[in-house]
Amino acid sequence: MSWQLQEAKQRFSELVRRARTEGPQVVTRHGEEVVVVVPAEEYRRMIGREQKMDFKEFLMSAPDLSVLDLERPKETPRDIEL
Repeated sequence: MSWQLQEAKQRFSELVRRARTEGPQVVTRHGEEVVVVVPAEEYRRMIGREQKMDFKEFLMSAPDLSVLDLERPKETPRDIEL
């Protein structure tokens, strides 16, 4: 279904209800499609993220850093004159 912007603003609750029950709703301004209202579940599926990660999950999903060489050189620094 397509909604003119003014109508979408006036009937926003209905627009949201229809997006949840009937699928994506297109909003137009001056005859041009500007946005699509979709249910949150569908949006998350579209961007490939079913649930938001908590902080611990975010940290645990980091790449394996054990493959990096993080050892400091053991040699002493060079002398410089100031």
